[in-house]
Amino acid sequence: EDIQRRQYFPISDTLAKDLNRSAPMHDLGKIAVDDEILRKPGRFEPWEYERMKAHAAEGGRIVHEILKDTDDDAFHRLAENVARHHHERWDGSGYPDGLKGAEIPPEARIMAIADVYDALVSKRVYKDRMSFEKADAIMLEGMGSQFDPALRETYQAARPALEDYYRQHETA
Repeated sequence: EDIQRRQYFPISDTLAKDLNRSAPMHDLGKIAVDDEILRKPGRFEPWEYERMKAHAAEGGRIVHEILKDTDDDAFHRLAENVARHHHERWDGSGYPDGLKGAEIPPEARIMAIADVYDALVSKRVYKDRMSFEKADAIMLEGMGSQFDPALRETYQAARPALEDYYRQHETA
């Protein structure tokens, strides 16, 4: 909603609605990753990281299969893009396809910011939650390398609402 209201990164009502509908499917490919890897505390070994990275392409495949019979082709394409491309990086160093800049679908660029922010400020088996201030510094540092720099102002405008959300949903 904030993206639409502020118009820093203009998107249609349909894209906004479909992005909200598809976001819960973005990591669906993790069902194909061994639980031992998903629950591993600490850093991954290189082979484990390669397995983890496969979740993006696998997620795109799974979403494609789930939605292949839908009449809503635009939603199907968007949801598949979100699942497959949310780990692409603006500088081209992401995965699974090494897309760069505008090659990355806009919906995946938006999901990338949401996914990384959530990972930073949420507790995970392999790490504690990070302070909002430290997470913000990491997010801003990534604008132009990891993230689309055109989304910087939108992210900054949404930050207070994000912090409020995570404060309200914190669990020990």
